[in-house]
Amino acid sequence: MNRRRGTNAVEPIRNLEKIQEIKDYLLRRSYRDYFLFTFGINSGLRISDILPLRVMDVKYTKHLKVREKKTGNARKIIITETLKNEIEKYTRRSADSDYLFPSRKGGYPISRVQAWQIIHEAAKACNVEGAIGTHTLRKTFGYHFYQRYKDVAMLQYIFGHSSPSVTLRYIGINDDMVDEALKSFSL
Repeated sequence: MNRRRGTNAVEPIRNLEKIQEIKDYLLRRSYRDYFLFTFGINSGLRISDILPLRVMDVKYTKHLKVREKKTGNARKIIITETLKNEIEKYTRRSADSDYLFPSRKGGYPISRVQAWQIIHEAAKACNVEGAIGTHTLRKTFGYHFYQRYKDVAMLQYIFGHSSPSVTLRYIGINDDMVDEALKSFSL
């Protein structure tokens, strides 16, 4: 249930099996689309910061350096071993100046709308419930980071949020916690 956000707010993908199902679906359809999903859920970046990336931005470095379009803040994000391996495989035949997510029309990256269509179609094909969109990738990263480490302060820092409550609400943890607490409550 979405208590605090509008009905159009997208949700994280909470189920790890559904994440794998989407990866498998996308991999069968398009390696670029698979990599877009994988990159998004492993980096925690907004789609507007992912799409303009070029091979040279990610291939020869341990840290991804991005100036966020939304906030203008500089971010430095470690490229995890998992992501590094995916980047190496994906960029093997790419020129350094190539966009990571090139449009099939050439010369520029896919659009935000194309990214939405890719993610939305995959989620629909895999029967993922809830509102799904490009921001789902970032929220999925945040949700699973929190589930693994329970470190809201670190996640707040990663996302650049103003408070822990904003971060928990953003990834849907508040709703989950309330639902879980109320499920077994009775008088």
